[in-house]
Amino acid sequence: MRGRFENFPTAAGRDLRPCHPPGDHNTGEEGHSVVQPTYDDANMLLHLYEIRREEKLRKARHWFLFEFQPTSWGEIRDRYFSGEEHDNYLRMVGTYWDMVCAFVKQGVLNKELFYATNSEHLTVWTKIKPWVEDARSDRKNPLMYRYLEEIAEDTLLWRQRQTQQSTQKL
Repeated sequence: MRGRFENFPTAAGRDLRPCHPPGDHNTGEEGHSVVQPTYDDANMLLHLYEIRREEKLRKARHWFLFEFQPTSWGEIRDRYFSGEEHDNYLRMVGTYWDMVCAFVKQGVLNKELFYATNSEHLTVWTKIKPWVEDARSDRKNPLMYRYLEEIAEDTLLWRQRQTQQSTQKL
């Protein structure tokens, strides 16, 4: 990866160049672009998994997945956006998955590998989806959780294609 990414920044000793340079695509069945996952993709997935095991994020994920019962944006805003621990949990889980999905959307992390190995983002999106439009409007942030939304919806389409291809092969 010389040239365009030669002087790409690094952080904490990690090379942050995209794993897949532009044009590094194969075409799979039905004309869908397929990029062969790299060891960098696998390492990034493992690192993201390690982050999920961090104690505070683990508590936040547990609360979000099992205790948080969202209703309307108004109730969520009044009850949880208070600076208290649950406020931190809500933001931590939502922004973690939005960030991970941004990596996928921007091509930093292999989409096929991510879709094949992750599903928690779908549950997170399912809990956020009913109130996100009101939150975007209220916070004047039309991009709030946009990557999470796009990747969750695309993951569902990917799963449908995988199911159809598996059924056709039988």
